[in-house]
Amino acid sequence: MSKNKKIVSRQVGLEIGYICGKYFLKLDHLHYGYWYDGLKLDVSNLYLAQEAYTKFLISNIPDTVKTILDVGCGTGQVAKCLLDKGYEVDCVSPDPYLTKCAKERLEGKSTIFECPYEQLQTQNRYDMTLFSESFQYIHIEDAAAKCAEVLNPGGYMLISDIFRNETKDKGGISGGHSLLKFYDFMGKSVFSKIKDIDITNQTAPNMDLMYDVMQNVVKPCSLAANRFLQSRHPLLVKIILWWYKEKLKKVNQKYFSDQRTAEKFKKYKSYRLMLYKKNS
Repeated sequence: MSKNKKIVSRQVGLEIGYICGKYFLKLDHLHYGYWYDGLKLDVSNLYLAQEAYTKFLISNIPDTVKTILDVGCGTGQVAKCLLDKGYEVDCVSPDPYLTKCAKERLEGKSTIFECPYEQLQTQNRYDMTLFSESFQYIHIEDAAAKCAEVLNPGGYMLISDIFRNETKDKGGISGGHSLLKFYDFMGKSVFSKIKDIDITNQTAPNMDLMYDVMQNVVKPCSLAANRFLQSRHPLLVKIILWWYKEKLKKVNQKYFSDQRTAEKFKKYKSYRLMLYKKNS
C-alpha cells in the first residue's frame, strides 16, 4: 500500500472509530484506555478507562511546564483537559475531520496548526511537546528534530505510545516504532531521559475488548449482511468474493483472528509513557 493510501486509511479509521464511539458509547477520546486494578473489562467502562489514561498522562507533566504543543490532538479532548487545568495549549492536527472536531471543542482557546508535524512552521516556543498515541506516525528523527526546534531551552517531550518489541515474527498487530531503535536514537540526541514507565499491562486489555466486539458484533453482522446479499444477488456476490478474495483474507486475518488479543499485544508491543528533557 502506498504512503498516501496508508494515511487516508488511517484517517478514515480514526474518523469511523470516533463517530461510533461518540454515538454508541458517548466517548470523547480516541486513545487506549488505562485499565487500573478493579476496573472491570467491559465496553461500558471504556470511558472510565480513557479518563484514567488522561489523568495518568497529565499527572506526569513536570511542574515547571506552562505551555504545551499537543501533537496529533485528535478531537481535542486531551487539549481541553489541559486547558481546564490552566495550561496554555496549541495543537497540531493533520486530519481535516478531526481538526473540525477539535476546533468545535476548543472554541478558539488554542491555535490549531492544520498540517503534519514535520511541516509545522511557527515562531512559538513551548515548555513541552505532547505525543499521545501520535508519535508512532512520525519518523523518530523528524519528531526529535522538530521538538528540538519548537521547545524552549530545558523543555520536555512527553510520549505515550505503542512501540515494537524485538521478536522473531511480527505478529498480527501493526503500529509502533522499534523500541530498541528509539532508545538508540534518543541516546545520541539532544534529549535526556527523565521517565520511562511501562503501562503495557494497563493498556493491553483494550485488545481483548476489541476482539470481543469484532467476534460478537461485527462478524455476526457482516455474515448476516452477506447472507442477505447472496439471497438477492448471488452471482454479483460470488464475483465480488472471488475478485477480492486476497484482500478479504487479509481483513479476516487482521481483524477476526486470535492474533489481536491482550496476550499477543504484550508479546509484540510495549506501551510506554516516556519523558525526555531537552539539553540546554
